[in-house]
Amino acid sequence: MAENRKVQYTRMVLADSLVELMREKPFEKITIRELCELANVNRSTFYLHYEDIYALLHYIEDDTLTWVESFIKELSGLFHEGEKSIVDALERLFECFLKNSKHLQVLMSEHGDQAFQKRVFRAAYQMCDFSSMQSQLKIEKALTEDLYFIFLVSGGVGIVQHWLKNDLKESPREIAQAVYDMTAGLR
Repeated sequence: MAENRKVQYTRMVLADSLVELMREKPFEKITIRELCELANVNRSTFYLHYEDIYALLHYIEDDTLTWVESFIKELSGLFHEGEKSIVDALERLFECFLKNSKHLQVLMSEHGDQAFQKRVFRAAYQMCDFSSMQSQLKIEKALTEDLYFIFLVSGGVGIVQHWLKNDLKESPREIAQAVYDMTAGLR
């Protein structure tokens, strides 16, 4: 059990250190040496846990995507129950982002991995049951439906990126209501 905690702690310190370095400069310019110095671990300890710095980044991204997917899945049923439920669901999602903003601010920034940002977009698009909303939205053509939801989810991701980049100035409720107001007119 103690060894397991030690492993978890080392991974957490390495992940937090990488995120901290990514705040300062692009991922491609970060070296394992400076990462280990900041994390206060030696290189051999790093290599016990990760093959390279890309493996650490993918570990952070996969962990983040897992909780984002879990949360979206939990909330997806609320998106079909009227304005109050939708705004409440969005608020809970943004509250979750706020609680986990330390890593998200970097992962969703210009210093983050574009491939990860696309994975978040795909997860949100696939996990929300948009096809069942087709009759509510009065969308008839499949292409129009796909383009509509690509537009909505891309806009949502863009708002999250903007919110995170600007130090989360608005409350989760304000962001949720703004997203709803912007998309409700499109229905």
